[in-house]
Amino acid sequence: METQEIHRGRLIDHLQLIVRDLPASQAFYTAVLEALDVPMGGTGQGYFWADELFVSTADSEAARGELTGRHHLAFQARDRAMVEAFHRAALANGGSDNGAPGERPYHPGYYAAFVLDPDGNNIEAVYHGEAERSAASVKVTF
Repeated sequence: METQEIHRGRLIDHLQLIVRDLPASQAFYTAVLEALDVPMGGTGQGYFWADELFVSTADSEAARGELTGRHHLAFQARDRAMVEAFHRAALANGGSDNGAPGERPYHPGYYAAFVLDPDGNNIEAVYHGEAERSAASVKVTF
């Protein structure tokens, strides 16, 4: 993987999920990330990645033959419509409903949807309400 440029967010540098069925996971994440306007970063033998998310099979060197357990991963959305598009894309591509789009009591304006990916991970898209960002991401160039 010859990466010349990456984008990083605020807190997490990267997350790796080890999955049973890579093609099913790739179809799921390709669809939900497209709905969230996040491009796929790349693919290789037994893995794919996008931004901070790295997904591979259990026989990858980093996995050591073990699947990851159940995780909760939340993607940022620009608005409520993007949360709803994420939910539709997930359900149409192997995900199952774990909480339809709607406001949550976590803080005023917290609008989210939850799905389970093909491996049972709890995947969320959240829009935190009107806010101003200083930048979309941190750009790192090699």
